[in-house]
Amino acid sequence: MEPGEPREAREPGPGAETAAAPRWEEAKTFYDNLAPKKKPKSPKPQNAVTIAVSSRALFRMDEEQRIYTEQGVEEYVRYQLEHENEPFSPGPAFPFVKALEAVNRRLRELYPDSEDVFDIVLMTNNHAQVGVRLINSINHYDLFIERFCMTGGNSPICYLKAYHTNLYLSADAEKVREAIDEGIAAATIFSPSRDVVVSQSQLRVAFDGDAVLFSDESERIVKAHGLDRFFEHEKAHENKPLAQGPLKGFLEALGRLQKKFYSKGLRLECPIRTYLVTARSAASSGARALKTLRSWGLETDEALFLAGAPKGPLLEKIRPHIFFDDQMFHVAGAQEMGTVAAHVPYGVAQTPRRAAAAKQAPSAQ
Repeated sequence: MEPGEPREAREPGPGAETAAAPRWEEAKTFYDNLAPKKKPKSPKPQNAVTIAVSSRALFRMDEEQRIYTEQGVEEYVRYQLEHENEPFSPGPAFPFVKALEAVNRRLRELYPDSEDVFDIVLMTNNHAQVGVRLINSINHYDLFIERFCMTGGNSPICYLKAYHTNLYLSADAEKVREAIDEGIAAATIFSPSRDVVVSQSQLRVAFDGDAVLFSDESERIVKAHGLDRFFEHEKAHENKPLAQGPLKGFLEALGRLQKKFYSKGLRLECPIRTYLVTARSAASSGARALKTLRSWGLETDEALFLAGAPKGPLLEKIRPHIFFDDQMFHVAGAQEMGTVAAHVPYGVAQTPRRAAAAKQAPSAQ
């Protein structure tokens, strides 16, 4: 060092870098804590569009369900504890949930202070100890699911209204029927027969009309009097709106969120797209369906009237994240073409299934 050289310019001694490192780490931790967290704050349930999903809808739990059925709840819990650091594989509702979160990201960019977003609740009758594996799986896939309801073997249905649930998805048909009977939009979700790539940036939801969006009034006419009488009835009542079906409220919630994008001039870039996929024919019975939606102040982005043709091939082109129908025939057809389909157990078509439902074994949710 030259005489008179300021102390600050001296080269650091051998221990200076080591001494500075802890101070830097402390400062970094301090500022990291001040920075906004990656995950946003959960909205109040009454302000959000709440989607409740069961654990077997969100994740694949085939082996776990086999153990539960064959060996009982104690062995099931033991197995889950032993494997709690192994994440579950994605289940049929997983792509739907990821699409909901993609919409939320767009909404929060446009409306940072709004709580009018999707809020996902894990609703399960699993024992609380199983929750660690569920939490680990959710964190593994970076899902934003902060609300859990684990009921330890009791039915979770009584909690759905408390969470202001707009839609409940489960792999347990009996639980879904209970929810429908309570006036809650619900469906039994099924895995497709093959995997199909779906949009990562646009939520696509397809609905059947009768006994899903609308009441089962028209289906009752068909079953009691045949198609010809049905066509006459629809023509005579073309300007009389159909009564609402179990999923009308969910379509309404989707429409409300869509309008938030429309108001920003983003109709063509909206990350939510809805479809009416119905066996009705356009000329003879389509007008009443469209006029009913109009009378409710609702619309779907696309309306497909198939006049009795199979729905599977059209759904293969749409590639929705979920398709709702009250007829298992159409659900199975959708599955075969790679669509995640959900059965809505509502209306006259469900009567024969009610007696068989009581014979089903209980399941872990």
